[in-house]
Amino acid sequence: MTRRIGRGAFAWGLAVLVAFLGAFFLPGAADAQQAPPSRHIGVLLNAFSPEEQAPQAFRQGLRDAGYSVGGDVVIEWRSAHGDRSRLPALAADLVQRKVDVIVVDSTPGAQAAKNATSTIPIVLALVVDPVGSGLVASLQRPGGNVTGLSMMTPELAGKRLQLLKETIPSLTRVGVLRNPDFAFHSQVVTDLRAAAPSLSIELSFADARTPEEFGPALAVVSRARAQALYVIEDSLFLKNRTTLLKLASQARLPVTYGERHFAEDGGLVSYGPNFGDLFYRSAGYVNKILRGAKPADLPIEQPTKFELVINLKTAKALGLTIPPVLLARADEVIE
Repeated sequence: MTRRIGRGAFAWGLAVLVAFLGAFFLPGAADAQQAPPSRHIGVLLNAFSPEEQAPQAFRQGLRDAGYSVGGDVVIEWRSAHGDRSRLPALAADLVQRKVDVIVVDSTPGAQAAKNATSTIPIVLALVVDPVGSGLVASLQRPGGNVTGLSMMTPELAGKRLQLLKETIPSLTRVGVLRNPDFAFHSQVVTDLRAAAPSLSIELSFADARTPEEFGPALAVVSRARAQALYVIEDSLFLKNRTTLLKLASQARLPVTYGERHFAEDGGLVSYGPNFGDLFYRSAGYVNKILRGAKPADLPIEQPTKFELVINLKTAKALGLTIPPVLLARADEVIE
C-alpha cells in the first residue's frame, strides 16, 4: 500500500531539514548568539607595579561593580616602573590597541595619555592637582575626555606641616624637598610658606630631579640646620624612597610624606589619602563611562579616606618622643 505525504507535512519536514543544515554548515549563525566582546581597560602606571595592593583595589572595584575581570572586561596593564620617559610610548600603545578607557596613577601618566588621545576617556586615580596641571578645566566641569579623582596635594600641604609640628613640638626649621620639573610643586611651596609663620617654622628648600641629586639636596637642608624634611609628593621620590630615606637617616632628618610607604619604610610620619581607596573609586568612574556617561559630565571627586601613620621605631632611633595624644589619633603606629 502506498501512502501519499500531504503538502503541509512535506513543507514542515523541508523547513526542519533546512534549519538543521543551516545550523551545521553555518556556524556564523550560532556565533551571533554569543555574548558581546569584552571591554578593554588600559591602566597606565608610573611608580606602581600591577601586583601591588593599591592597583589591585581597582580590580576589586570592577568586581564589586558587577564585572567579571578577564570575562566581560579585560585589564591591559602598562607600567613604567618609575621611568616616566616610557609613559608616552606606553600610552600610545594603549591607544593603538583601542582600549575603551585609560586609568592613570600619576600626573605625568595623565599628561601622556591626554597627549596620545582626545577621544578615549581618561580616568584619574592618583593625580595630585588636575586643575593646576591643566588636565581639566575645573573640578565641577572637567570638559574634554578626562575625569576622575584629585589627591588634594596642594590643599593638604599646610595640614601635613601642622602634623609634623605636632609630632615634634620643638620643631622650628624644616627642609622641603621638591622637584622643580613639576608645576604643582610651586603651588605646594606657596601653601607651605603661607602655613609656616603661624607654626613658628622657618623653611629651606632643595631641588632634586634624579636620585643622584638626593645627596646634594639633603646637604643643602642640613646646612640650613633643618630639623626635619618635608618631601613633596612625586613618583620620583616614592619610587626611590629607600635611597632617600637612607640618606635622611644618615643626616638624622625625620621625614614626612603624603603616602604611607614612606612611614612604613623608615620615615617618621605620613599623612594623606588612602591610595587603595582612590584606585577602588576610579573603578566607579570606569563603570559609569562603560555604561554611556561622558567624562566631561562627571565632576572630579576628592579623597574621603585619609591615613596618619607614625613610625615609633624611627622616632626612638632619632631620640624623639611622640606626644601620646598624637599616637592616639594615628591610624597606624609602627613599632
